[in-house]
Formats: sequence, C-alpha cells, structure tokens
Amino acid sequence: MLAELKNDLRESINHEKAAVLPRFFKTGPGEYGEGDKFLGVIVPTQRAIAIKYKDLPLLDVKTLIQSTWHEERLTGLFILIHHFLKADESGKREIYDFYIHHTAYINNWDLVDSSAGYIVGGYLANKPEKMTVLRKLAYSGLLWDRRIAMIATLAYIVKGQPDEALEIAEIL
Repeated sequence: MLAELKNDLRESINHEKAAVLPRFFKTGPGEYGEGDKFLGVIVPTQRAIAIKYKDLPLLDVKTLIQSTWHEERLTGLFILIHHFLKADESGKREIYDFYIHHTAYINNWDLVDSSAGYIVGGYLANKPEKMTVLRKLAYSGLLWDRRIAMIATLAYIVKGQPDEALEIAEIL
C-alpha cells in the first residue's frame, strides 16, 4: 500500500506548484523551512489520497512522516489524524507518543497546523499533565515545538476554554 500511495502522489505532481512551493514555505538557506523538498501536489489531492489509504499501518505512516518530501509528510499526518480519531484511549496514547517522538519531522507551519490540534490537543484535553507538556513544548528551543504547543490549544479554544492558549501565548 505504501508504494501505491507514493505512486498516487507522484501521479498528482504539478510542476508549476513544485517550482513555487519552496519560496512560499521559505526553504532557502537560513529560512525556517531550509532544505524542505516539494513534489508539487496540492493539499486537497493529498487529503483524498490520505482517505484512500487511511488504514495504512503505523510503520508505513512513520516512513511517510520521515520522508524528505513535504507532501509525503503531510499526507502521513492526515492518515495519522484518521488513526487518532478512530482509536480507543490506548490507541490515542500510542499515536500521541508517536507524534511527540517524531516532531523533528513535523517541521513546517502547515504540518503543525494540520495535526497538532487534533493529536496533541485532543490527547491531552483531560489529562492532568496537559499544561506540563504544553509548557515544555512552549519553552523548547525548536520553533516547531513551540508552534505545536500553541496550535494544540485550539482543541480547547473551540470548547470555549481559552486559558491554556493564553498561558502558552504569554510564554511565547
């Protein structure tokens, strides 16, 4: 299934987008997305491919998330969100742990913004360690960890609970 998914992405390449995306995502030397590579697949297509392969095993999702290709990472995260939303509590914990251990690959704003609220925010919602984890991420030296902390609080904002977001915003 993984080879088929990658083939589907490559069949959807838009060369014009592939030329524009590195500038849009600031991939030049010293920029926040330095070195990121793009195939040129638009997000709605990535979402459709993720739905098609929504039952991809976690080991294959890991391969996608560790890819050098931005679209493979984002598609992997879309699949991971699907896994999270249908999982029981122990499954959610496994996916949350997986996510936290792979933040080095969740390294651009769209990757974080598409996933952190669902997985990090969703998992920590009623956990006593919620703010300890979010504070740790917020104080991280890594830009994307800090963004994960902030975006995770969207899960609480939509429920009318802004206190966590305000605290993380104050740290940032």
